[in-house]
Amino acid sequence: MPKVILTGDRPTGRLHIGHYVGSLRRRVQLQNEGGYDKMFVFIADAQALTDNADNPDKVRDNVIEVALDYLSVGLDPQKTCIFIQSQIPELCELSFYYMNMVTVSRLQRNPTVKTEIQMRGFGGESIPVGFFTYPISQAADITAFEATTVPVGEDQKPMLEQTCEIVRRFNHIYGETLVEPSILLPDNAACLRLPGTDGKAKMSKSLGNCIYLSDDAPTLKKKVMSMYTDPEHIHVEDPGHLEGNAVFTYLDAFCKPEHFAEYWPEYESLDALKDHYTRGGLGDMKVKKFLLKILDAELAPIRARRKEYEQDIPAVYDMLRRGSEEARATAARTLDKVRCAMRINYFDDKELIEEQAKKFKQ
Repeated sequence: MPKVILTGDRPTGRLHIGHYVGSLRRRVQLQNEGGYDKMFVFIADAQALTDNADNPDKVRDNVIEVALDYLSVGLDPQKTCIFIQSQIPELCELSFYYMNMVTVSRLQRNPTVKTEIQMRGFGGESIPVGFFTYPISQAADITAFEATTVPVGEDQKPMLEQTCEIVRRFNHIYGETLVEPSILLPDNAACLRLPGTDGKAKMSKSLGNCIYLSDDAPTLKKKVMSMYTDPEHIHVEDPGHLEGNAVFTYLDAFCKPEHFAEYWPEYESLDALKDHYTRGGLGDMKVKKFLLKILDAELAPIRARRKEYEQDIPAVYDMLRRGSEEARATAARTLDKVRCAMRINYFDDKELIEEQAKKFKQ
């Protein structure tokens, strides 16, 4: 079976470092290492419209922002098919068929759906149907391209589990047709769900606690220096706590051994730094300055590449158009298989036509 990778992001804003450590960085690594047959990365504008129907310009304007973020982190359209979800109408048809594979109660039990509904403040009957059935449309996204691997953050794990359920039920009813995917989580525990700069459980555009990949150096500095640390670490000599301390979580996600030799030779490792902080005698500002140097070194080349791509926006749209055309051809082949398995390929089934013709001649 060909190895196919698929993943994507909603264009409701620029991408942030939570996206980067949770999935983007891994995508670029997989792209450059090879070992797979095809990689698809898409901008999920159709899904974004399910809870932004009254603000289509927000989604429309952010498609290019996400595309620029993709290119700036190192996704290469020569190696990776980058496309826009809404330009693949076959996904809508697949979603319609998959709706028969899922019950309302099962959707209601999906932890990710429940969390997202709470975050957006939807009441029971005010939930948009499209938003409620997001796990179904995501199953269409994944299976349309016969993805075998889906690199995402931990919060998407329930979605992948539901996709697998849909695949199994479809194949049980109609025969082996769809490919069941596997999830690829970040191998660094700190990257599973990067907290916001305010210490909240998740970095979120809606909460305003993000560090964006496109943030300039002054903005980055302002955000890092105002980050949540340990509220009990009032004086330098006070023992510090690591749990819930966003600065140290970010260090777990971004810090490498060589950073100490370059930026803070007083310590030989992150463990040594943590040990000093928990004993007391180390101020938060020093740790934040260290984190700032690490993040700036990581984001500076990303910002620079983004500036280059911003100089030729028509070329970026042309890249998206070509990627969407390639993706649609792939999805169309899968849809043909699904129609055939469901026995609704009436006009392509010559045996059916001949059998019916004989039946009515008798």
